[in-house]
Amino acid sequence: MSVTVRTKETKDGKESLYLDIYYNGQRHYKFLELYLIKKPKTQLEKIQNAENREKANIIRLKTENNFVDTKYQLWGFKQTKVSFLTYFKSLTEERKQSTGNYGNWDSAYKILVQYFDGYDKKLVEVNETDLTEIKNFIQNTYRTNANKKLSQNAASSYFNKVKAALNQAFDQKLITDKIGSRIKSIKPEDSHREFLTPEELKVLIDTHCESQMLKNAFLFSAYSGLRWSDAVCLKWGQLQLSDGVYFIKYSQQKTNANEMLFLNATAVRFMGERMADDQKIFKGLKYSAWMNVKLSRWCLKAGITRNITFHCARHTFATQVLSKGHDIYVVSKLLGHKHIKTTQIYAKVIDQRKIDAVLALD
Repeated sequence: MSVTVRTKETKDGKESLYLDIYYNGQRHYKFLELYLIKKPKTQLEKIQNAENREKANIIRLKTENNFVDTKYQLWGFKQTKVSFLTYFKSLTEERKQSTGNYGNWDSAYKILVQYFDGYDKKLVEVNETDLTEIKNFIQNTYRTNANKKLSQNAASSYFNKVKAALNQAFDQKLITDKIGSRIKSIKPEDSHREFLTPEELKVLIDTHCESQMLKNAFLFSAYSGLRWSDAVCLKWGQLQLSDGVYFIKYSQQKTNANEMLFLNATAVRFMGERMADDQKIFKGLKYSAWMNVKLSRWCLKAGITRNITFHCARHTFATQVLSKGHDIYVVSKLLGHKHIKTTQIYAKVIDQRKIDAVLALD
């Protein structure tokens, strides 16, 4: 199965975007009523072309997923013929728009491919025994490229993706039994939350970074708590001012929940000079290995030798706010957590800092 975006020249000299759909030996075409200007001359025309290409790609991803949804049996794709791996792969492709989440789903898919070893059960045939055996394979049998078992937290994350896929299949009425909710998840370990001290933040502010955009985005996250995936998508039109207080309205990439986040003056300062509402605040910021290298170099220049990732900025915000005595429920809301237990991990970090301070007097 493949769904590809292609173009066809129209009589008026534009290019019409359409889907080239190949499935089960048959080819189908679906025109999207989206058009490109062949030789854009103005900035507006270039933007319109980019937006239409992006819309076409979103439709492509949805169309691939719709092959496994009973509401979209347009080309004879029968519910009973959907294989579990094909369905899981379609959910994985849907998440390409979310950099961090896609990687986890893709890794889980590769583990499932190894588990089935050339045999793929139909989605409707997967039962509790299969799910239990998949859980055991992820937790005990699977080995990484370095021939090591997965960490407890990695195993927990990948197995949760399998359960989530089966739960979604139930919600889409592709299966009649919600088996994903009956098999217990792999309990994750309390993971270490790396964060920066206020003193380290001040040093970072005064230290040159190869990418000013990366520096601004990281420090903005450290003073606002916003995730990388949300900061990357943030546009100037989302920044608003009311009664002298700035705030942003956004939809979390991770949960799709609509949030409103109040900002302090320091966070706003790192957003830079205001541009047009449709412009991204951190324009040009992309997730890449090279960007991580620049972040590491910046931290090393500042004398910080620990492994600092962009997500550490969010940890820094949480620990700083909690250390100043603010209510954990308020912090949970600021971080956009669905469950208070997620925020309680940061409270444990603060408690450990208190213990370390007391023991330092021994």
